Amino acid sequence: MTAAGAPSEAAAPRRRGRPSRTQTGNGPATRDQILRAAREEFSEHGYAKTSVRGIAKAAGVDPALVHHYFGTKEQVFEAAITVAFAPALQAPAAIDDGPLDGVGERLTRFVLGVWEDPATRAPLLAIVRSAVDNETAAAIFRRLISTQLLGHIAGRLGLPDAELRAELAAAQLVGIAMLRYVIQVEPLASADVEHLVARVAPVVQGHLTGA
Repeated sequence: MTAAGAPSEAAAPRRRGRPSRTQTGNGPATRDQILRAAREEFSEHGYAKTSVRGIAKAAGVDPALVHHYFGTKEQVFEAAITVAFAPALQAPAAIDDGPLDGVGERLTRFVLGVWEDPATRAPLLAIVRSAVDNETAAAIFRRLISTQLLGHIAGRLGLPDAELRAELAAAQLVGIAMLRYVIQVEPLASADVEHLVARVAPVVQGHLTGA
């Protein structure tokens, strides 16, 4: 019990800055915990309505830890979507799996397969919804798409206007993903995925290798 008028240690203000060793806990596990919470928060609320404090609360950590591991909200978002988007970044491998005259089907099947898998669809929804909702998130998404996905695809085509070809193919597939998985427009939303591959693959092939 403290003397009257004497300040209590419990009432002392918390100092800001780098969290203490006891606050950081298990570094890699805590970082992954924050990333999982961030993806869920961005998916549910979008970029604009998600805050560092909200991410910290969902992860069960102090907000200082979010800043410690990632910095700003923009940096948290970029780290979260880079991890979440990793499966889709394997798409360029579809270019190398066979001859160019079959790349449209391989790429279409790969991209729709990523969206069909619930484990990869959920984080992709978080990315798309946030990018549509906020220009900062959209800029981060564009940078990720252009540097890590489209650039690789274009470089492996070895054809004139390769960048435009890759972007047109991506636009075709992203548009279908938006209508089927985000907006859920019928009958596209419930159409058989093999039927979609058969209809869409020739169009993607035309974008990539057509005259």
